[in-house]
Amino acid sequence: MEHRPYNVLFLCTGNSARSILAEAILNRVGAGRFKAFSAGSQPKGEVHPFALQLLKTMNFNTDFARSKSWEEFAGAGAPVMDFVFTVCDNAAKESCPVWPGQPMTAHWGVPDPAAAEGTEAERHLAFAEAYRMLSNRISIFTSLPMRSLDRLALQRRLDDIGRDYDKAG
Repeated sequence: MEHRPYNVLFLCTGNSARSILAEAILNRVGAGRFKAFSAGSQPKGEVHPFALQLLKTMNFNTDFARSKSWEEFAGAGAPVMDFVFTVCDNAAKESCPVWPGQPMTAHWGVPDPAAAEGTEAERHLAFAEAYRMLSNRISIFTSLPMRSLDRLALQRRLDDIGRDYDKAG
């Protein structure tokens, strides 16, 4: 019997840039095997325009993109998550809701491109760099042999992805 797609939630504080990028990347790279979602502890209420522009430039459909609260995924009727990844340092330090099903968690911190300063080109470059870092991590994650790793070994691998691929190029 084929396993349903793994549900993955990417968390950040504002859910306007990094977590949105991660959701888009995983839904493309992991199509059929993974279903990605994103949310924030204090959602900004809108997706950063540079994030939307970057995704559109890379031929992503951005209809999915909306800034939403993580509470949407903690209540009854929400999809049961298999994995929850924080992609910003603030969200990693916050007390997360208790997720039904006890998903595996890891911190994959990425610098906030929305906080980048400088010229417009430099700010766009910060979004491209966040995309690159997330794409590298997600590619490694989707290549893990999920069914052949026990829970402890899988947790080690998830933690390693967050630690070891910060500077991956």
